[in-house]
Amino acid sequence: MSFNPKEYPPNWKEIRVRVLARAGNCCEGSPKFPNCRAENHKPHPVTGSKVVLTIGHLNHDKENHDVKDEELKAWCQRCHLSYDGKVHAQNRKYGRNHKKNNFKLDL
Repeated sequence: MSFNPKEYPPNWKEIRVRVLARAGNCCEGSPKFPNCRAENHKPHPVTGSKVVLTIGHLNHDKENHDVKDEELKAWCQRCHLSYDGKVHAQNRKYGRNHKKNNFKLDL
């Protein structure tokens, strides 16, 4: 998914810096890849692609502006996509606004 600043808290940049610092500027791993520690801006040890760490919402609720740091993870692209895979599939199937239209997720 692309980043839309309107969907995130106004202090998202500060939150991002805190989460990356907590993670030591490395991927925190996902359930599928728990030992991933890919480093930001370096080649991924498995895929070889340049790592750009993203901040992922564990509950998939990026519109929650009261989000706590414990509900966020620093992830490489591979870990973030593996964690959000089912949500991405639902978005493709029902459209991005399926929650607002009362569609039930098949998670």
